[in-house]
This record gives sequence, structure tokens and C-alpha cells, in this order.
Amino acid sequence: MRYLIVLILTLLVQSAAAQNWEDRRVFNPGARTSLRIICSTDTAFFASLIDAFVAAEPDVSVEYLVTGTTDLNQRFRDAPQSFDITISSAMDLQLKLTNDGYALQLDDIAHPGWAQWRQSLFGFTSEPAVIVLNRAAFKGQPIPRSRQALIEALRARPEAFRDRVGTYDVRQSGLGYLFATQDSRASETFWRLMEVMGGLDARLYCCSGEMINDLTTGRIVVAYNVLGSYAAARAAHHDHIEIVMPSDFPTTMMRTALVSRRTKNPQTARRFLAHLVAYQSTETEEAPALPPLQGSEKGAIRGTIALEPALMTYLDRLKRTRFLAEWENALIQK
Repeated sequence: MRYLIVLILTLLVQSAAAQNWEDRRVFNPGARTSLRIICSTDTAFFASLIDAFVAAEPDVSVEYLVTGTTDLNQRFRDAPQSFDITISSAMDLQLKLTNDGYALQLDDIAHPGWAQWRQSLFGFTSEPAVIVLNRAAFKGQPIPRSRQALIEALRARPEAFRDRVGTYDVRQSGLGYLFATQDSRASETFWRLMEVMGGLDARLYCCSGEMINDLTTGRIVVAYNVLGSYAAARAAHHDHIEIVMPSDFPTTMMRTALVSRRTKNPQTARRFLAHLVAYQSTETEEAPALPPLQGSEKGAIRGTIALEPALMTYLDRLKRTRFLAEWENALIQK
């Protein structure tokens, strides 16, 4: 009897773990072939893309699982055979997965050289990191259009912004860590801004969606380094949201996808990835759009994070430890 109880408890724990996703949706359930996709992007942004795929492939169902960038990376490393495709905004973690041999090479996918790595990792969107503001907090004041201007605005009226500024907790968010390390390489302004935000008791977030939710409701009035696609989708329905593309230096990431080397359905997964890199979604009231990949034969637009080995620099354990210590000193002033 004791062993039966242990078995039941084990199954219950496993079942709870299996359901521990931010979102889960099955498209075209009951089809003969199934693809399992783990992704860091909200389902709303991918629904039309997957609907188009299963309409063209009625024998395929797609299980779409959503989780954060750091959790996605760990889950995939722990069980690469459990997923067919991984899609993430954390380019560095994706590149490391590819470099570590987790990705299937797809030589027949036509894609610009600057937007792919060894025909195994493919960038398919261009999404800037933006500053999102609540216009009411800047009534009668100029809207800051650069990081330096934001620093000056926060310093000039600290009581208006105390506990009302948000950014990523880079200890938890893979995308937040990517944006922060790239910003720090571009300019020392980043560290000054972190210190100012820390002095204002900045709120820390796991992801863009939660940051924008709090900005929309007025809990915060400044959100730093939010994904441009998420901000644009929300601003379309909220007039009080202002999106700022910093004029001093841009930071633009490519959302990337890879097919697991351990996939059980390599041909179907390859067809989905080909569909993904070719697809351009159209925004509607029901479905926000993922921005298309921007660039030319000569290369990506200015400020786009490059898919190259240097991207993995800050994933080195020692460098990551040092960066996080400096970030904590700047932002967590308690």
C-alpha cells in the first residue's frame, strides 16, 4: 500500500510539472503527426502563423508551449528529445545551444548569411528594445528620447518616479540579460541609468508582458528595454502609452528558431521552420503581428545584435558572475 501511495504521489508531481507552462495550446488536435514547439513568445503572436501552417498541412498538429527564456533554455537542455523546435528571443542562449550541438543542420533552408548560424539557427524577426512611457507622467515635460535624457528626467523629479520605474531582472530573464550586456558594451550611459533607477527603487520583472501590464495600469510609468513588438501591440489600444526608440544607440534582437537534433519528426520540423522564416503575419484586432526580419543582402540594420561567437561572451560563468555583481550593485541599493 505504501508503494502505491508513493507511485500516485510521483505521478501527481510529474503531472503538475508537465502543466507548469505560462501557456499551452494545441493546434489541429488529433492529426496523425505532431510537432512540439517550446517558445518564449506569447501565443497571440504565433497563432496566425501556426494556423496557416496546419491549414497547409492538415495531417500535422502543433503543441505550442510558452515559458520564459531562461526556463526554456534549461528545459530544452534537460530533454532535447521532448521538443521538435525551440524559438526564443534570447539570441545568446540559442547560439550556445547550437554551438553545443543541440540543433539540426538544415542545408536546404534559403536564408541570409547574417541572419543564420551554420544553417542551424535562424533569425526571423527584427525587434528593438524600446523605452515605454506613460504620457501622463510627463505632462508639461519633454518626452526623453535618449538614455541620457531619461537619466536627466528621472533625476529632475525623483518623487514622481520613485517605485514607478521598471526593467528586467536580468538574473531571471535571458532576454533581459542579453539586452543589458549589449547595452553595457555600447555605452557607459547604461550603468549610469541603472544607478539612477536603483536609487528610485526600480521594480524588476521577468518579462516584457508583465512590465507593460503594470505600465498600462499606472503601477509604473517608465519601462526600460521592453520588446518593441509587445509594446506596439499594447499601444495600439492605449493612447496614454508612448514608445521611444532611443536616439543614442539602438539595440535590436532577432528572434531565433532551431530544430532539435533529437526531433522525432525532422522533415515536418524542417517544413515548419521554412514556413516560419518565410511567413509575414498581418496584425489584426485579434492577433498582433511579429515584425519581419529587416536587412538586405549587405547585412542587418544598424544596431542589430549579430549572430556570431562574440554573442556568447557574457555566458562565460566568470563574466556572468562579474556582470551580475556589478548590476546588483547599481540597481539593488539596499
